[in-house]
Amino acid sequence: MKRIIAILCAAALCLCLGAGALAAEDDLLAQVQDKGVLTIAMEGTWAPWTYHNEDDELVGFDVEVGQYIAQYLGVEAEFIEGEWDGLFAGMDSKRYDMVINGVDVTEERSEKYDFTDPYAYIRTALVVREDNEDIKSFEDLDGKTTSNSIGSTYMELAEDYGATCEGVDSLGETMQMVQSGRADATLNAEVSVLDYLTQQPDAPLKIVAYTEEANLVSIPLRKGEETTSLREAVNEAIAAMREDGTLSALSEKYFGSDITAQPQAAD
Repeated sequence: MKRIIAILCAAALCLCLGAGALAAEDDLLAQVQDKGVLTIAMEGTWAPWTYHNEDDELVGFDVEVGQYIAQYLGVEAEFIEGEWDGLFAGMDSKRYDMVINGVDVTEERSEKYDFTDPYAYIRTALVVREDNEDIKSFEDLDGKTTSNSIGSTYMELAEDYGATCEGVDSLGETMQMVQSGRADATLNAEVSVLDYLTQQPDAPLKIVAYTEEANLVSIPLRKGEETTSLREAVNEAIAAMREDGTLSALSEKYFGSDITAQPQAAD
């Protein structure tokens, strides 16, 4: 009898160890820490979030956020650049661990992805040519043509207002389309537009409207238990960045203002 009990106990222990090994294999945080690399997808063409400087080095607000998170996890950050509409597809196929690229939290995306806590808050700006007097609000986009990255929040918002959107690959390209008249308007992050106008002061463009509410900027991960521990660890890293002042300092460095503080509700 004792021998039978011992055999049963050993079998149970093996099952537990096997389940633990399987759990580790299915846990993305464990995989990241095991290989020592956190793979992060971003565009690399959207200043000041992710872009290349004069030395062709990948820099930007989100680049440094990604580096901080990787360091917090005790691993190296590996950045892989791609066009916007391919970033999520790459994460879906597990080529990337996450996307850090000023991603807005939307209801549609939340159905497919699990988001971390927000680390920035931005409004959307509506931009037209300097001589355009037909578009003064988002409602005026009905029947007009806009230019934006395919599948972006800005493209979806423009289409919600009745616009037809021409797909582009970069902020510079979308601005050029508006300047040349190939598009009537474009929508983009307020801070990105202001940065572009600062870098291109002679561009014949103007901002005619802003969204009233700020969008939440967060980090999407594949939905499911596989990413739970990684999401919790990233939330800890974001909290640490807030607490030690890194997040606000990076915002001031790249945007000239703090977009990381949650906007206060109006009285």
